[in-house]
Amino acid sequence: MLLEQITAPAQVDYLDAENQLNRLLTLANLDDRVKADPALVETVETAVAIALTSAYRDSNSDPVAHRFLQRLLYRINRLKLFWYDDLQHYINEGSYYLADLRDRIESVWQEWEIAQIDRQTLKQEEVSQGLQQRVNRDLNPPPTAESIFLENNLSLQGYRLLLAIASLDGLVEASRLSRILGGAANDVQAMLTRILMEEYGGGRLARKHSTFFAQMMLELGLNPQPEAYFDLVPWEVLASINHNFLLTERKRFFLRYNGGLTYFEVIGPAVYRTYMRAAQRLGLSAEAMGYWELHIREDERHGRWMLDEVALPLAQQYPQNAWELLLGYDQEKQMAERAGRAIVQMLKQSESSGFRL
Repeated sequence: MLLEQITAPAQVDYLDAENQLNRLLTLANLDDRVKADPALVETVETAVAIALTSAYRDSNSDPVAHRFLQRLLYRINRLKLFWYDDLQHYINEGSYYLADLRDRIESVWQEWEIAQIDRQTLKQEEVSQGLQQRVNRDLNPPPTAESIFLENNLSLQGYRLLLAIASLDGLVEASRLSRILGGAANDVQAMLTRILMEEYGGGRLARKHSTFFAQMMLELGLNPQPEAYFDLVPWEVLASINHNFLLTERKRFFLRYNGGLTYFEVIGPAVYRTYMRAAQRLGLSAEAMGYWELHIREDERHGRWMLDEVALPLAQQYPQNAWELLLGYDQEKQMAERAGRAIVQMLKQSESSGFRL
């Protein structure tokens, strides 16, 4: 197994609990059946209770517990998107039990995440200046140990593994952004819609960004089916995905989400240039790096749009809450960098172990 080689505590079987949740997701009349027979969810509840302590309350935070909780959250969150699969998969989309389980995990997890941010300092910043300073810093960041490894040392097998991990998000790119677009029409909404439409290729499947990602995978002999490589994804990557589900599903977090999206669009070109240089060094075809090249062009524009047409106008419109844009930006940066380190660690581990997809 390429992911964490740590076993769960003896009193809990996380795999069994996750499999139990997967069965619950497709169980007809789930809420009524849980009410009638609470033993149906006993395995899940016991594992979640132990994992919440092991991941977020113990001094030695357990990566296996993190992975279990983030995988559960992802399984519940993905019901908010339509996958063109069996309609029966969605029978519990509105389950009160699943919503309660998600909220209980998120509340402890988010408390742990936000404790790593100095919110009092953020509240004292001048927001417009703070946003501009962050963008100036992140447009052309200095090389990191991770980017140097990717650019200079990543093997072809490592590149394939990188695509496999990134495909969990890349093949449904921008889908979560669509969750915040409904509501009153104004300049901010129009710009967010414009960004979404560019990500979606103007409604043409051949131009949709996820299509370019799928083409990269096909070029390298990988399966372009969404979630095909779910079991390879580190918990740090799942946490970033689940964090964005949380922010887009709660309109009260609208400013935080757009602060985070500003960072995502600003940093994109620097990240994708690193990936493209790795592909060029490996002598790969244009099809095997086309997604990166497309994003370098478009995200440079999207980053400017997010700052000038979304984040700064929102800061003016909501002066009392504008600091939440900085919170969203800094959280997205922190979680993205954490995910990046986890991916590179996994790539290095695969190199030393001879792992092959």
